[in-house]
Amino acid sequence: MTRSVVRGIGSALPRRIMKNAEFEKLVDTTDEWIVQRTGIRQRHIASEDETTASLGEAAARAALDSAGLTPADIDMIILATSTPNNTFPATAVEIQERLGMSGGFAFDMQAVCSGFVYAVTTADLYIRGGQAKRMLVIGSETFSRILDWTDRTTCVLFGDGAGAVVLEAQDGEAALDQRGVIASSLRSDGSQRDKLYVDGGPSTTCTVGHLRMQGREVFKHAVGMITDVIEDVFAKAGITAEDIDWFVPHQANRRIIDASAKKLGIAEEKVVVTVDLHGNTSAASVPLALSVAVERGQIKKGDLVLLEAMGGGFTWGAVLVRW
Repeated sequence: MTRSVVRGIGSALPRRIMKNAEFEKLVDTTDEWIVQRTGIRQRHIASEDETTASLGEAAARAALDSAGLTPADIDMIILATSTPNNTFPATAVEIQERLGMSGGFAFDMQAVCSGFVYAVTTADLYIRGGQAKRMLVIGSETFSRILDWTDRTTCVLFGDGAGAVVLEAQDGEAALDQRGVIASSLRSDGSQRDKLYVDGGPSTTCTVGHLRMQGREVFKHAVGMITDVIEDVFAKAGITAEDIDWFVPHQANRRIIDASAKKLGIAEEKVVVTVDLHGNTSAASVPLALSVAVERGQIKKGDLVLLEAMGGGFTWGAVLVRW
């Protein structure tokens, strides 16, 4: 059977680093409060010349270098983002052009913070279906563009960045020890869309709008929803929490990460945490954390890696990958 194997990984971050202390001059908050409630200590903020497309391109090039490939070797791009450069065309096609690709196809995927997990699942289906042999799966965001910088409950949480993986079709067997995507589970519940949303859009207000969130409600739903899809993935793969080598969750809030791992019985030393460095980068969160874990020497070839995310909608999902 055909397996979707991770061939390379890369990331990109804006030049500017914004520490918690800077928010003390903008809103009624403190570094201590932010760290205690979220675990975030800093985040990267895009400058005017840094966009979702430019960050996505940089992450894609880093992933290609990691894989020992060139843009000519890629025949498909999926970009997970909620902050595109334009309403249309898709920012993925701009990245395609930036990379100098003249063939293949590209499109955006919008599932907010779950975007990368959704995109990996979709990419796996394209590969298994024979529609693509090598593809770039990118998560890139500039959430700083849609923040209300007077709202202390949201502006301290988010940052900008991008991460990318190269997925490649390889022959293998339907066995747990084989490299590639093993199982996935996706969910959504539109009845919860008013808990985390942007109050604008081309079809409603003709504006971009700002991010709005009912923080307590999101926290209340997060742990239960996350464990739901992870337990589904465990059942599909025939494993337990003890079998995984690394847990790479969406980096939204340290308390959610810790509570989810505890509920699932995942050992603390197996959890990849980068929220302190990047804040919540939405669809870029999981690939950024993956990239950091690989750079640190944590995730290695052959490791069993569990990815998870939850975002506005609500959307949520999990993917199990043999690295």
